[in-house]
Amino acid sequence: MTANQLSAAAGSSQRFFSLDVFRGATVAFMILVNNQAGKAFAPLQHASWHGCTPTDLVFPFFLFAVGNAIAFVLPRLEAMDRSAAVWKIVKRGLLIFLIGLLLNWFPFVKWENNELVGKPFETLRIFGVLQRIALAYLFGALIIYFFKARMAFYIAALLLLGYWVITAMAGNPADPYSLEGFWGTELDRVILGEAHMYKGEGVAFDPEGIASTIPSIAQVILGFLIGDYIRQKGKNAEMVANLFMAGVVLWLAGMAWGLSFPINKKIWTSSYVLYTVGLATMLLATLVQLIEFRGWKGVVPNFFDAFGKNPLFIYVLSGVLPKTLWLIRIPNGLNEAGEIKYTHPLGWYFQNICKPITSRPETASLLYSVSLVFLLWAIAWYMNKRRWYVRV
Repeated sequence: MTANQLSAAAGSSQRFFSLDVFRGATVAFMILVNNQAGKAFAPLQHASWHGCTPTDLVFPFFLFAVGNAIAFVLPRLEAMDRSAAVWKIVKRGLLIFLIGLLLNWFPFVKWENNELVGKPFETLRIFGVLQRIALAYLFGALIIYFFKARMAFYIAALLLLGYWVITAMAGNPADPYSLEGFWGTELDRVILGEAHMYKGEGVAFDPEGIASTIPSIAQVILGFLIGDYIRQKGKNAEMVANLFMAGVVLWLAGMAWGLSFPINKKIWTSSYVLYTVGLATMLLATLVQLIEFRGWKGVVPNFFDAFGKNPLFIYVLSGVLPKTLWLIRIPNGLNEAGEIKYTHPLGWYFQNICKPITSRPETASLLYSVSLVFLLWAIAWYMNKRRWYVRV
């Protein structure tokens, strides 16, 4: 083997605890921001449209981590028979998509007029967070597998530039980057139908729709390129310095692009991809420096590491657990008509434990979401202790 090959082999065999911590922290914050009860602090809310809050960083950071992980499993895929490797990628993508679809439908029944009735498929939302992860992983991994790192970079650039051009030209000329003017909404209406779309904006608009999946594939590819660089270089100061500088460059490029193509999570703009990849890369470089070189392995990194060992399972559980508890009804006084009102265990906990602690609704909401994070951490910690790892 050549010196470069020996160096690459050594780098690929090294374990990066910092990557597990990064992935776990992302999952923990996804749970935190997705489980606010009532009014939340501004940083724990999504930007109303253009712009980026800390909450808007969580999802793209997870896709970035998905790309990182591909870099470390790619050598095993390349060692397999091509058809087996492709089927492994496709099967994983399809399973994650199916899990996301079932999670949208779960628990398949709901309370209506004091009776449990089935939740109809006719109004089931087709897309969602897990579905975007599935599609971005599926297409990103296939591009990486067939075209390798250099060509994958060019494809990612083409996806981002092409998405910008299409969004500018195919949308409403008055404002193609607005809620009403975004071209992807009409595409979703035609293919999915309004009944199967998200309506959290007051209209049928899906922030994880078909069109905005295009740049999210580039997010995974860029995450892979960063992970591949780490794997190839191994643990050395030059790698960390270059990683941080790459993050700065990507962040500044995203800021600059945002002047003409606004940074926006809900339509996942190309500037948003560069902006968030840049921040994720800087954060990852910082964690590598602190954990791999300065030996920071205390309570905080170990806390997040537990989430990082079973990230998808814990994320799914964070949706399944509340939805299951919502089916349990607890009498909660009478309404104006003298009829019994009901709450559920989590609603009771929020009303009787979190709210009495503070007069500020944002703080009560935070206490509630932090409680869920610690509950799920306990499950993640126990699973890690018993070496129970759920793989899809």
